[in-house]
Formats: sequence, structure tokens, C-alpha cells
Amino acid sequence: MKKIINGKKYDTTTAKRIGFYSNGYPYTDFRWCEETLYQKINGEYFIMGEGGAMSEYAKELFDKITHGSDIIPFDLEDAMHWCEKHLSVEMYEEIFGEVSE
Repeated sequence: MKKIINGKKYDTTTAKRIGFYSNGYPYTDFRWCEETLYQKINGEYFIMGEGGAMSEYAKELFDKITHGSDIIPFDLEDAMHWCEKHLSVEMYEEIFGEVSE
């Protein structure tokens, strides 16, 4: 998926995949949602998310709500928070370095 946001290009085919999250619902469920965190070559982060008609990625189409997808730019703090919430400690520290106790 590719998208230009505020004059910047976000492309899932050229960015590095950092982490993945699924809410566990099957694809056929309206609540289904998946997100992938990417890092661009220049170091910027973004999420590519998609989900069913009852997810945050839902879209209106011909007066009906349906599944959808979107790219959302993240700053470093957003990326770290997303990883804290969705990835293991080991994966987090592999990406951002060891965290003190």
C-alpha cells in the first residue's frame, strides 16, 4: 500500500516491517483488525492498519459501513508506545535497545 500524507510518501513495499498485531478476530468478523508497524529508510515510522466494518479502519461506501485500511504516520514516541502495547519485551528491546529496570 502507498499513500502520500502531508507531502511525504509512505510505502509498505519499501519500508522495513517492524512489528505486527492482530486483535484475534477472524477476517470475516466485523471487529477484525490488524496493524503492521513499518520504518521508512529515513527512520520515520508508520502503521498500516486494516479491519472490518466495526473496526477503527471502517470506511463508508455508498451509505454503508464496510472494511477499510489506512496508513497512519507515527513519531518515535508513538512507535515506542505501540510496541509496548503489542510486542514482547524481547522484540521491543531488539528494536529500541535494552530498557533499564
